[in-house]
Amino acid sequence: MPSEDQKRVLDPERDAAALKALTHPLRIRLLGMLRQDGPATASELAVRTAESSASTSYHLRVLAKYAFVAEAEHRDGRERRWRAVHALTSWSNEAMEATPGSRAYVNLSRRAQIQHLAASLARHEADIADGRLGREWVEPSGISDLMPRLTPESLAELREAFDRRLEELTARDAGDPRAVRVVLLTAGLPLAPREPGAGPGAAGDPGGGDPGCGDAGDAGGGT
Repeated sequence: MPSEDQKRVLDPERDAAALKALTHPLRIRLLGMLRQDGPATASELAVRTAESSASTSYHLRVLAKYAFVAEAEHRDGRERRWRAVHALTSWSNEAMEATPGSRAYVNLSRRAQIQHLAASLARHEADIADGRLGREWVEPSGISDLMPRLTPESLAELREAFDRRLEELTARDAGDPRAVRVVLLTAGLPLAPREPGAGPGAAGDPGGGDPGCGDAGDAGGGT
């Protein structure tokens, strides 16, 4: 769990220009890659994103302008390397509801997190299958989509308790050589009751999926 000095807290009024700059799918993706896998050059990120190095270089400079990324230590003098300045971007949902631009960023960020989950699942499965991760990671790994009935107060309390426990475990494992990067996305998305007779995709129906099919192998029960 990142400490307070590792977080970038966005304010929709003070950081309006930074929010606008970050409302770009590729920039969100580049920032996520630097946070997950460490410093990289524009060329390295271009290969991983199937973009041109001119494109990744431009978008990295925009991220640097608003202090999301900065130059990292260079392996040599030939190409600039970039690192993420913060481990986490956070905000107040209530505050971000204030303007259309900040709401657009939150919506885009959440959808980028879903895409990140799909990519991380594929990478996890390949790492297990190819032996890059030991079999001890098989049992505790997994995804759950539980659907409890909670009040707003209980949902807030649950998120706070989760954050506290995660911070404790992260601190405990900081010096353990067995620890690896774990992609851990949490969601608390209340749904209004569906109107009787509403079909898939209708208002009030998220459509598709199989809600509540929790993973029995998940011992645990994201920007």
